[in-house]
Amino acid sequence: MDRAKAAVPEESKAAGADFLQLDVGEAPPGGRADWLAARLRSAIADGRAPVGTRLPASRVLAAELGVSRGVVTEAYQRLAEDGQVAGRGRAGTVVVATPAAVVTRPPEPRRAPQVFATRPGVDAFDELRAVPAQVDLTPGVPDLAAFPRAAWLRAERAVLHRMTPAALGYGDPAGTPALRLAVANWLARNRGVRADPAEVVIVAGVSQALGLLARVLHDRGTHTVAVEDPGSLGVRQHLVYSGLATPPIPVDDRGLCVDELERSGAPAVLLTPAHQFPTGVVLDGDRRRRLLRWARDGGLVVEDDYDAEHRYDRPPVPALRAMAPDRVCYVGSISKLLAPALRIGWMLVPPALHADVVAAKRAADLGNAALPQLVLAELMESGALERHLRLLRHRHVRRRDAMIRAVRAYLPGAVVHGAAAGLHLMVTLPGDVDDRALAAAALRRGVKVHPLSWHSRRPQPPGLVLGYAATPPSEIDRALSTVADAVTPPP
Repeated sequence: MDRAKAAVPEESKAAGADFLQLDVGEAPPGGRADWLAARLRSAIADGRAPVGTRLPASRVLAAELGVSRGVVTEAYQRLAEDGQVAGRGRAGTVVVATPAAVVTRPPEPRRAPQVFATRPGVDAFDELRAVPAQVDLTPGVPDLAAFPRAAWLRAERAVLHRMTPAALGYGDPAGTPALRLAVANWLARNRGVRADPAEVVIVAGVSQALGLLARVLHDRGTHTVAVEDPGSLGVRQHLVYSGLATPPIPVDDRGLCVDELERSGAPAVLLTPAHQFPTGVVLDGDRRRRLLRWARDGGLVVEDDYDAEHRYDRPPVPALRAMAPDRVCYVGSISKLLAPALRIGWMLVPPALHADVVAAKRAADLGNAALPQLVLAELMESGALERHLRLLRHRHVRRRDAMIRAVRAYLPGAVVHGAAAGLHLMVTLPGDVDDRALAAAALRRGVKVHPLSWHSRRPQPPGLVLGYAATPPSEIDRALSTVADAVTPPP
């Protein structure tokens, strides 16, 4: 028996022009894809198209409705982005999930007010993750629903098929040779960085990379690493936990203020030059040249290549590491490409630090798990990861545009920053707004956001940092409407 047919109940199969009694005459001019997506979404929600239903082939439904096939394809794509349908190869497009129920008066999370009540502590992110919410606009979260499960499984089968028993033993703490080669090739293709695979150190994400580097620097007498302001709260917490001082260096619309760095006397600096967090600004050419001169005069640059691959208006700027490999420590990961839970990242450090970093990695955990490394290497070398990245870019642009429209509609006085790249926007707000109080009010209404003041140490305009990569456009619109209600609560 055909398994695809057997998996779908007979009464769930789509057939003929009677499918859901769709009448294209109801569609507004120029809005047929919107109309069809809404009708299908409604049918999934009310049970007329339950989970397991196979939707008609796009060609068939287009012919029955008398519309172009592109209309149907676009509607199906929107449902796929919402996570409600998925392609199943020869089985067609199948309903896989019902939309989340809309709760008009969501229960107030008990811990919501406390999360933003004081300056964030070391457990602030854990506390915020633990609070339930209807819509999560936390920055730095990729579209986890888009994880390429089929490609991962294919790569894992290929790896297991050819893996030798020796590969399951203790390996090189710096990482498997296959992944170090794949990372070196990936960085050459996508970031303009030429590196020998022997220079690559595989780590458990950027957080471990920073912890290892902080330990090595501390042991060598470097107790201060300057950081961007505004800049990532989480990164700063990692460095402080490792015993380093983190003087703030201002960021403006051209990136890190290098003259302020020079005046600070700090021996090292950590920055996100390709897509600064949270402002989204790119370090401009003059600042890059001045920073590299500072490094060649004895400074050390730690380059967190945050969100570098997720650029939408032009190719990403080259990494600083490509220009000064002896003075730049480069760190990156697949947390924003695939999933943070995989805990895989990489480091390139100057030759003078390499042996000490590998020793610190050995002492920490003897090296990352081998099987995920080999699977990731397969995805990188086969081109599957780059195909996935192209898919994500298309999806992210739609979601970014939806967020910009929603900000303009519901927060008309707000200014959007950093729209050209990344997985988040920074929004500055007019007037005397307490952004932590606003974030707490939004959370009470079921929406998670970051207040800009979480990531700032010097006075800054009030604002929010809003992630969009993990949220369908329809939910983004609803969430920003909720945030607007929190800004101006009803009397």
